Amino acid sequence: MTGPQTFVLVDIDPFDLPTWLGESDVVWEPDLGVRTGHHVLGRLTSAGEELPCDLLAVDEAYPVPVADDRARLHAHQAWRHGQILLVTVEDRLTMAVPGTSFSADDVLDALSRLAKAVGASTDRYSALLRIGSEKPRRSR
Repeated sequence: MTGPQTFVLVDIDPFDLPTWLGESDVVWEPDLGVRTGHHVLGRLTSAGEELPCDLLAVDEAYPVPVADDRARLHAHQAWRHGQILLVTVEDRLTMAVPGTSFSADDVLDALSRLAKAVGASTDRYSALLRIGSEKPRRSR
C-alpha cells in the first residue's frame, strides 16, 4: 500500500462468495502481523482453494479517514447486531471492522462473524496469526 488513503468500499453479499467458505474447514492467515496497522492483508484457504481476504479498521482517521461516513456507520451497525460488513477494497474481499487497530480477539471475532455470514459453523474457521509490531502513533 502506498501512503495514507481513503478506501472505496464496495458492499458485497455473502451469498456471492465461493461456496467452499460455508462448506469446508477454512483458515485465515495475514501476510504481516495483525498489530501492524489498520489494514491487514491476508487470505482464506481451504483444501487448495484460496481467496484474498483482508481486515480494515474503519475508524482509523489519521492522517486521512480510511473509510467514508456511510461505510463506518454500516460497519458499526453490522457489528452491533453480531454481523460483519463485507466489502471489496481494490477487488479484495475485506472485513470492515469498527476500531483503529486489531488484537487477536478482534480477528477471531471478525472471522466468527464471517463464518456465520456464509452459513458455516464457527468451529470450521481458524486463524494463523502473525503478531507484528505495533506502529507508533504520530503526535498531531
